[in-house]
Amino acid sequence: ASLANAAASLKGKVGSSVTKALKSDKTKNMDAANVYGVMNIISFCCTIPFVVFTELPTLTQTWEEAAAVHGSQELAKNIIISGLFFYFYNECAFAFTAMVGSVTSSVLNTAKRVIIIVVSAVVFQEAMERNTVIGSAIAICGTFAYSLASKKPAAPKTKDA
Repeated sequence: ASLANAAASLKGKVGSSVTKALKSDKTKNMDAANVYGVMNIISFCCTIPFVVFTELPTLTQTWEEAAAVHGSQELAKNIIISGLFFYFYNECAFAFTAMVGSVTSSVLNTAKRVIIIVVSAVVFQEAMERNTVIGSAIAICGTFAYSLASKKPAAPKTKDA
């Protein structure tokens, strides 16, 4: 999970800087959505050899087991719909990050996760463990502190002679 978070942060940071650099050149039609699409195509091409090497030997057996339970057509439909929604959600998140910046996006993403955990615990009437409560409280306080700090005007820069 840590490696995935690091990769997602790197993708957001690189994508944001690439988007800003390409937006200044009006001869290219590279807004945040287009940069995200190109990055996904490049990522897809880079990961295909690893996927083929690690997953291909078990693909047929796994597909047949899942198709026996759900049906091939229903399984294919759900995979396609899931992939499309995942792509569109991440494209919107990428565009949002390009607009507000990677730090703000990361803070809000953390707040979103905490809210989902707390609301799920309330809706499903599940007791939260002590560490979950502590982690949620830290994340909520951190988000609140960030929102206060980001509203504070920047201190004027002084020139040293």
